[in-house]
Formats: sequence, C-alpha cells, structure tokens
Amino acid sequence: MNILILGYGVEGQSVERYFKQDPKLSEHTNIEILDSFEKEELVFKDFSNYDLIFRTPSIPPKFIDAPKEKVTSVTKYFFHNCPCPIVGITGTKGKGTTCTMTRLLIQAIFDAKSENQVFENERSKAHVVGNIGIPALDELSDIKPNDAVVYELSSFQLWDMDKSPNVSVVLRIEPDHLDVHTDFEEYVSAKQNIVNHQTEKDYCVYFTENDDTKRLISATKANKLTYPYEEPKILDELQVPGAHNREDAEAALLAAFAFFKLADESLTFDSFLKDNESILGAALHSFKALPHHIEFVREVNSIKYYDDSFSTVSPALRACLSAFPETPFVLIAGGKDKGFDITDAKRAIFDNKNLIKAVLIGETAKKLSENEDPEKFIDCGTDFELAIKTARELAEERLNNEEMNSDTCLVDKKPEVKAPVVLFSPCASSFDMFKNYKDRGDRFKTLVNEM
Repeated sequence: MNILILGYGVEGQSVERYFKQDPKLSEHTNIEILDSFEKEELVFKDFSNYDLIFRTPSIPPKFIDAPKEKVTSVTKYFFHNCPCPIVGITGTKGKGTTCTMTRLLIQAIFDAKSENQVFENERSKAHVVGNIGIPALDELSDIKPNDAVVYELSSFQLWDMDKSPNVSVVLRIEPDHLDVHTDFEEYVSAKQNIVNHQTEKDYCVYFTENDDTKRLISATKANKLTYPYEEPKILDELQVPGAHNREDAEAALLAAFAFFKLADESLTFDSFLKDNESILGAALHSFKALPHHIEFVREVNSIKYYDDSFSTVSPALRACLSAFPETPFVLIAGGKDKGFDITDAKRAIFDNKNLIKAVLIGETAKKLSENEDPEKFIDCGTDFELAIKTARELAEERLNNEEMNSDTCLVDKKPEVKAPVVLFSPCASSFDMFKNYKDRGDRFKTLVNEM
C-alpha cells in the first residue's frame, strides 16, 4: 500500500508512527511525505500512484484532485477504525474545556462502576483526543470496545468527514478561521459534518441561544438535547471563574449523560444527575483551567496576572472579561489579523466600565484603536516585553492611587480597594509575532514570572 502524507506537522507525524509501529501494517506499506509546498501547487500533482492520501488539517480538500475514497485524514481514519462510541465536540471556543470536563465526568462514572472489578485491564477508560493536542492515531491501538473517546473537532478536521460521532456536541458558533475558509458559510458547512451523518440512534447536544448553532444542527437525525437549562446545583462545584465555564459544564454533563444513554435508553437526565451527584460533583470540582485559558499565572504586588492566549476571537475575549465582572483590569490584546470584523471586540474592550487601559500589540493594534479615545489605549507595536511592563505599571499605578485615596477618607467610611488584574486576552491569532498561541502564552508566563 502506498501512502502519501500531505503535511508533516503533529498529525502527519502521528500517521507515520501509526503505520510504522505495527509490523503487520509497516511490512506492506510504503510511506511518502510531502511537507514543503504551497497549497495551490497540489492542484497540479499526480496522485494516481497512491492508495491513501492523508490530508493534514490545514490543507483544504478542494486542492487534492483525487478520488474521494483515497483521500483521508487522521480524523476520518480514526472514526472508521475506533472500536468504541465517540463523543465529538465542536464550536468556535470552549471545545477544549468541554472535552476535558466530559472526559472527567465519563471517567468518574467508569471508575465508580469498576470498584468491584478484580483485574485492572477490565476497567474502562475515557480517552480525549483530537484538536486538544493528542493525535488520535497515537491512542487508537490502546482503545477497547468498552472505552469512550472524547474528540475535539475543529472545522479543518471536519471539513471532509463522511462519518459523525455517536454523540455530537455543538457549542456557540461564531466567525473564525476566515483566513483559511473562503467565508463564514464554508466554515459552518465544514463544522456541520459533525451531525450530517448521525442516525436516529445517536444524540446531539447543542446550545440554543446561538442562531448559527441552531442552523448547523438542523440537519441531524439524532435525538436532541439542549442547553442552557435550569442550572443544577452541581455546577457550584466548579472552582474556575466565569459564566462561560458553567455553560461548558452544562454541555459536558449532557454529553456524559448521552454517552451512557447510548447503552441504556431508559436513563433520564434527572436520574443521571441524582444517582451520580457526588461522583459528578467531585469530577467538576477537580477541573482546572486549561493552559492559556484564563490561566492564573502569578500575583505580583497584589496584582494578579492571567494568561488567556487561546483567545483568538471576540467571544473568547468577552468570556475572559466577563469572568471579572467587578474587577478593574489592564488588558493586553492584539495580534495577527484573521480577517473578520473586530467591531464586537472593540466594544467589548472600550465600553467596559472596568477598563483601566488597553495595551495593544501586533497587526490588529491599529484596527482596535481606530477612532477610540487615546486615553484608553497604548500601542506597543511588536514589543511584547514592553507591553507587559506597561501593563504592570498601569495596574500598580491604579492600585497605589486607590490606596492613597482610601487613606484620606474617614476610617468608618473607607471605600473598598479592589486590586486590578492584568489580562492577556489577545482576541487575535499569534502568527505575526509567535509560532502559535502556546508559544505566545508561554512567553507571557515567562516574562511575568521573571518580574
């Protein structure tokens, strides 16, 4: 079998590992890797000598002129070869958080049911793979029929899918990746494959307060489960701030419920919560913010610093700001222009009553500050270290002024002094100044920890 791997990033490398680690596969497999090329060049390539062509996520299927049955991806191959049910989660933001919570909840139920099992190899495991950072093929050989897979699915992974998960979860849908997709409609169309191939035996969990989410799920034949719903008290177990985390937890609870309902149609959501209240509560309590998702970094001179480098669109920025509804903040924002309207981001920043000042960086700095009050922002260009230094000075100056004003008041009428926070929530891609959002967030944390 002749295999061509188009792109040699994380997923391309996992394809090579997968076919080479199994003697039965590697003995009869010839692998060719094509890494350095322009996407448009693929239109002229002859693919006739290959039995399988693995498309890595960033390569649009339209550039590969080959029979559909020959073109695959890590996601497609995994879906056709996974021995257990799959919970697939997509949306514009919140996928990683919802995936992590869903895995915790399913694993907690697995562990509770396995207490009386004698042998460790009998225990079921909940695997989390996909866009969250673990290539699915790296896990495939370890997955058993009684396990569960929680798969984070981006539009790029869903682009040409011909199979949908047993449980689909569709979070909020907002414009994103318009620097790769032709337009928003293509972006939504790609994501729609998460439900296009579901059957009446499957389940679809979706967010009802977003028109594009509702439009996307309209094609599904699956049983529908909706949120937000009347919040159960169990959500109070969450130790992370922000209404967006409670929203994602609602989706995760429904996703876990749907997974177990696949095997027991008589199961109801109320009984699922009631019978497993302590187990599910402990799982939610254990959840910690993912790296670069409003992640607390350090407190310096009473100022707390948060890394939200994963923020690349305005809904993520709004979620970050809403997590601190009564706290004054200095915001560091900006980065590569992804090609979408930033009006919402501008309003989220400059209309916020708690804004001390916005410290802007990167390509989008000019667009963000255009026609805004010069007293509300500072443009630091591409000097990231200067941006953090400036943010620190602004936050500490605000705190010192508040403390001085407090000291001049009568003792019994002293106003409460609330320390500001410094939020790094770029609301932009990272590629103008950094390798990726992880590199950007790690650099932020390094500079803060060096203060």
